[in-house]
Amino acid sequence: MKTENTVWHEQHISKEQRAKLKNQTPCLLWYTGLSGSGKSTVANAVDALLFKLGCHSYLLDGDNVRHGLNGDLGFSDEARIENIRRISEVSKLFLDAGLIVSTAFISPFKQDRASARAKLAHGEFIEVYIDTPISICEQRDPKGLYKKARAGEIKDFTGIDSNYDAPENPEIHVKTAEQSIQACAEQIVDYLVKQGFIFTDKNLNNHFSTKE
Repeated sequence: MKTENTVWHEQHISKEQRAKLKNQTPCLLWYTGLSGSGKSTVANAVDALLFKLGCHSYLLDGDNVRHGLNGDLGFSDEARIENIRRISEVSKLFLDAGLIVSTAFISPFKQDRASARAKLAHGEFIEVYIDTPISICEQRDPKGLYKKARAGEIKDFTGIDSNYDAPENPEIHVKTAEQSIQACAEQIVDYLVKQGFIFTDKNLNNHFSTKE
């Protein structure tokens, strides 16, 4: 619910001016996938490549955001919906600053992702589906969450006792069980270049190299 007696304040510097200064087109890379699928790992790798290319970007990680902004939210369906609502609003502000923004959240519900997309201009929302079989996610289980969920110690865990709506037509479809993290990151950055979000005459192959 919007607060009464508030009016959006127009700033002297526009979103377009900020983007032009940064020599890029703002967009939101919305990473979605099961816990343990590799969302944060891939998003971090992409952010590193963008930094090497001289891009202005920022990564909003699900766990990090829950340490502050969303620290008051649990993991019920209602809390998850509010979690995504808040982060989509923050992302919109970051895009207004001319940034390339990444969000790494499970964001299990299709409707919530659609609502986040609807807040942005056409083409700015890029859904990145980190498609990893739950069996692989459970094998990885970096935080031991699947083990706890199977033991009944964690409730409303996505993929176990809470649904995950897999994206039907994501802009980018990444399979971490079939390719390396570096290859996944290169796939995403290559998409940004081909779609005109990044303007560069640099040799991408050199920047894709893991050697410093």
